[in-house]
Amino acid sequence: MNIRRKTTGGSVVDFPFINTFGFLAYFISNCAFYYSPLIRHQYALRHKDLTPTVAFNDIVFAGHATLISGILLTQYFKPSLWGLDNAAGRRPSRTILGVFFGSFVAVTAVIFIVVSTPPDSDPKTSWAWLDVMYTVSYVKLVVTVVKYAPQLLHNFRTQSTKGWAIGAMLLDFAGGSLSIAQQAIDAYLQRDWSGITGNPVKFALGNVSMLYDLGFMTQHYILYRDDSEEKHGEGGSLLERGENDRRLD
Repeated sequence: MNIRRKTTGGSVVDFPFINTFGFLAYFISNCAFYYSPLIRHQYALRHKDLTPTVAFNDIVFAGHATLISGILLTQYFKPSLWGLDNAAGRRPSRTILGVFFGSFVAVTAVIFIVVSTPPDSDPKTSWAWLDVMYTVSYVKLVVTVVKYAPQLLHNFRTQSTKGWAIGAMLLDFAGGSLSIAQQAIDAYLQRDWSGITGNPVKFALGNVSMLYDLGFMTQHYILYRDDSEEKHGEGGSLLERGENDRRLD
């Protein structure tokens, strides 16, 4: 859409910036839960000898999403590579930067605690590397909770969804539904709900994403459905408001 419109106007840099970071964290945690013998062993100790409900498709999804989000981010930080007018700006809001740096602090703190834990401690009841991976996965959850808010607010302020790809939200809603369904089926096959409670991030991600998707659908198809490029002007208010109206701070 940005390439077709020759501009990033109508969208905010906050979303691709924090989204890339969130999916990278999700990719790392999924790989650990799927491939690491240590993490899987510690998980089994805490969850009745069951295996994590992380499937190979979760890894493929997270890796693909990280790559695509990173490519999208270059349209904001290096618009000249794409021949775009960077109307959305390049500096993320202080709120999003706070989430970004706060996530690093949280993960570092947990790593320090785990390293400081006596090596003969029982991973079932004490701090372990499993908790580090849980913290990394919680980063993705926190990112999902906040990443859509700047764009949702921007749409409200401009009374328009121009520049925001609603098709991506429709696909995201379908993906969230299927993700929750897959997790429920896995838990059913294991005959234990720890498949959900042991992987709360995946369950929460699907639900939170779908709630935001519904918000964007409401804006696009109900609240601002009569909006048009002529009303706002391709080079008009949408592009002029970008840097001032888009921020949470």
